[in-house]
Amino acid sequence: FSLAYKLTGNRELANDVAQEAFIRAWKAIQKFRGDSTFSTWIYRITVNTSKNFLVSKKRKEEILQTDISKDEYYSIEPIDTETPEDFLNASQLKDIISHSLNNLGEDTKTALTLREFDGLSYEQIAEVVNCPVGTVRSRIFRGREVIDDAIKEYRQGNLTKEAEIKS
Repeated sequence: FSLAYKLTGNRELANDVAQEAFIRAWKAIQKFRGDSTFSTWIYRITVNTSKNFLVSKKRKEEILQTDISKDEYYSIEPIDTETPEDFLNASQLKDIISHSLNNLGEDTKTALTLREFDGLSYEQIAEVVNCPVGTVRSRIFRGREVIDDAIKEYRQGNLTKEAEIKS
């Protein structure tokens, strides 16, 4: 459910996807050859089922634009804060990271999500999304780069504001 929710951004659709993924897994359990771990096999079924639901429902754009910052399954670790200013900066930083992640392409977002939030290895992600490990590494690198650039831009803006205030 958690993975389906991360990929669809919609609780009701995630319930449908998770249910359908388990039904597909149950029906295909005899076809599981053990070439990968069982969890990787289930992840792949869930990713494929999510993509199929998004396409078949013709809601892809609406769902991919969903704000994940409200998702309790998709949380970004809190940053230690000591002052109200620190708390505000941490909150703004969380919003920037969430916004940047939401704006990544579907393949990049999926790879980065599986790596950073679900802790899968590059090899496991490659099996789940059915592409070479090098492609997974490239997608994750690009996704991290986009998020890093957004953070740098935010920090640069804060430094400029602080300099204006001091002068």
